[in-house]
Amino acid sequence: MDYMDSGLRYTPTQDKDWDADVQFLPASDNKKLEKKKGPGKVGAVIGVLVLCVVIALMAGLLVWHFHYRKDVRVKKMYSGSMRITNQVFDNAYENTNSSEFKALAKQVKTQLKMLYSKSPQLSKYYVGSTVQAFSEGSVIAYYISEFSVPSGQESAVDHAMSTMDKLVEKEQRSIYRPGNSLLLEDVISSELDSRLFSTKFRKFFRFSEHTRTNHIGQIRSPGFPDSPYPPNTFMQWQVRADPGYVIKLDFDTMNLEENCRNDFVKIYDSLVAIETSVVQEMCGYYAPSEPLAFLSSGNVMLVTMATNQEKNYPGFRAQVSQVRRGSTNTRCGGRLTGNVGSFTSPNFPNYYPPGTSCEWTIEVPAGKSVKVTFKKFLMDEPGQGGSKGCRKDYVQINGKKFCGDHEDNSVTETSSTNQMTVQFYSDGSYVDRGFNATFEAVDSADPCPKQFQCKNQRCIKSELKCDGWNDCGDMTDEFNCKCSSNHIHCKNGLCKPMFWKCDSVDDCGDGTDEEGCGACAKGQFSCKNGNCASEKKRCDGRDDCGDGSDELDCGRGTGSSSGSVACTDLTFKCNNNKCISKVNPECDGDQDCEDGSDEINCDCGRSKFKSTRIVGGQDAEAGEFPWQVSLQTKRFGHLCGASLISPGWLVTAAHCVQDDGRNKFHQPDTWFAYMGLHTQRNIGNTVEKRNIKRIIPHPNYNDYTFDNDIALMELESPVAYSDFIQPICLPAAQHDFPVGSTVTITGWGAQREGGTAATVLQKAQVRTINYTVCDKLLGGQLTTRMMCAGILAGGVDACQGDSGGPLTIPSGIRNFLGGVVSWGDGCARRNKPGVYTTVTKFRGWIKQNTGV
Repeated sequence: MDYMDSGLRYTPTQDKDWDADVQFLPASDNKKLEKKKGPGKVGAVIGVLVLCVVIALMAGLLVWHFHYRKDVRVKKMYSGSMRITNQVFDNAYENTNSSEFKALAKQVKTQLKMLYSKSPQLSKYYVGSTVQAFSEGSVIAYYISEFSVPSGQESAVDHAMSTMDKLVEKEQRSIYRPGNSLLLEDVISSELDSRLFSTKFRKFFRFSEHTRTNHIGQIRSPGFPDSPYPPNTFMQWQVRADPGYVIKLDFDTMNLEENCRNDFVKIYDSLVAIETSVVQEMCGYYAPSEPLAFLSSGNVMLVTMATNQEKNYPGFRAQVSQVRRGSTNTRCGGRLTGNVGSFTSPNFPNYYPPGTSCEWTIEVPAGKSVKVTFKKFLMDEPGQGGSKGCRKDYVQINGKKFCGDHEDNSVTETSSTNQMTVQFYSDGSYVDRGFNATFEAVDSADPCPKQFQCKNQRCIKSELKCDGWNDCGDMTDEFNCKCSSNHIHCKNGLCKPMFWKCDSVDDCGDGTDEEGCGACAKGQFSCKNGNCASEKKRCDGRDDCGDGSDELDCGRGTGSSSGSVACTDLTFKCNNNKCISKVNPECDGDQDCEDGSDEINCDCGRSKFKSTRIVGGQDAEAGEFPWQVSLQTKRFGHLCGASLISPGWLVTAAHCVQDDGRNKFHQPDTWFAYMGLHTQRNIGNTVEKRNIKRIIPHPNYNDYTFDNDIALMELESPVAYSDFIQPICLPAAQHDFPVGSTVTITGWGAQREGGTAATVLQKAQVRTINYTVCDKLLGGQLTTRMMCAGILAGGVDACQGDSGGPLTIPSGIRNFLGGVVSWGDGCARRNKPGVYTTVTKFRGWIKQNTGV
């Protein structure tokens, strides 16, 4: 019987200890209750009343007894596996309907019942078990056990089940055990994910797949790709490989509801859903370019899928094959020699298998030291407890453990001799992509020639020490510094550039740089216009700041409240001309305007794909920024970027459409727009090309100062939205993007100043910078329609070819077009941030010309 198919539909037995007797006290004076002669009306009435009282009392006692004293039971399900050492695997065990399977399953259930009877916490609550499958080694049994546990006793049962291995070990040593009983070891038990036995499931599907050499099989959700997967359904696929092989599971499509509490796929390194053997849990929509390939530790794997009632999606499809154990992708560890070399975790850049342990011994020429640098390091999983804990998967080197996610090239270690040992370990649950590392021979006396060596072994330029920037990544280049006159001397001992003083961002980390800046006194509120107002006057219905900022986000003027607030330059105006106090209400998922206009035209600003995680990477994933547009000409190819704001309109920079000698960039027929493009010159079926119908540069654009550097382009024909083509949200004129926010710039521009354009779409995270500070850094060249963003340490910036592209700012659940790439003093220079056209300043102009 399959617990997922027909369910463990046992009926819990009635508790024999229930007290079923109901007793009543005798009357104190029987004579008073004797019926008088004659059926007097008063006596009859009294008799009826007494009878009613007695009946009511009995009913009340019965209700109290059977309802309020009811023994509330909780259904607890546990999955597990055990190795049977005195049995040999028979191929017939793969068929649950075979007599061989049924005979051994019956024996396993009998022994489970006997084991549970030895535990006081388990014996009285045990309902029954089902055996799900058997596999090689000698024979491994996979089972599900059900218990009906009184409320409040769950933890005791959980603890008892967690010590099943000790219970089995004790039973195996007993001299009273029957001679024909099964010999057991490697017992694993864990509580079953409650989502897998939901009472709401109406359908159950069970599939089996046995891979074979030189054959690629396929598993997929029911209906894929022609129809959505069924609702309220549980599905499972038991996958096996031949002995000596492991299973490779490679998803080419994964498109489920975004919330894993509703629909999800869960993979197990087992043939039953044992939580300590979970390989990965997935939901949402993964980009086809993101590899989702997994390896098992043995020759079995289980794929489960559960769905709820609503929002059913296409589902998934995966290829299954078997790989010989010890082949290239499954092998790791060994001896590495030479001056340089590289090594990776098994199956990199795909997911490494669970239950893996490897060791590399690296040796370089005598007199040298070994320096190992991890180019990529992605080893994060639930329950890891942060990178310092490393209680689960880790890399150990020089006696140090590393785990979690780290920026590219940020993990590096150097040995004190010409040898080094690197160990890699993964436990039995949840895997990640692993690492890619290089090693090199360095001078042991001077591993960083003419450079500064950080505590984490990184080498940086000597001039970067004590410059106020964390170039090492561990701050060691900023310790023990003597601050110069052009630096802020933070109380915590750090030195920070003087131009950061009073920029409204705590750069020191202890607030030193923001002291003495005319900030509001304690108990006062800092207004948007720089004034101060009493905290007690905030949200009192009066404009105490002078710009109305003390009346923002006061919970008034919403669609669910009565009335609205006075309209100011800072309040959001609904289509019915009423204003609300909420900051940034548009497209946040909540209807704040009475007419719902704050949630109109909100199908924007979100990638269809699940958020990717590429630590320190610069290549964007295909479809990660579906509003990014490449503007190209016949003569030059890609020249500028743009942002899609509707099916027919783009936003770009005005300087991109200014004539240059013989090039008539103001003419629409000069340009082509490519939507959905990821790699230049790779025009696949996800890409849409359009001619330009009309170009509208801002009438007040100044080609000397770059003021009002914004332009609109109308496509010759509207583009259809797809997974790779989506619009970005336009912010309201009052939208507030706080200084210091992390934002993203994207484009195919030059990857360094004077360099060549990128082939693959690039992305970089930068920080918005205080306007006053930026204006000082750039010599007073900013206008009020410009904003700055960058990394003042240098190294990250937009560059030639990125012009006109988006500065993407996350706000709530969506992304907004905060800025348009405009100009800068070179590219990625230190203390020279990029300058962007502020889109909020042109919201009305965009609406007037496009209707968007």
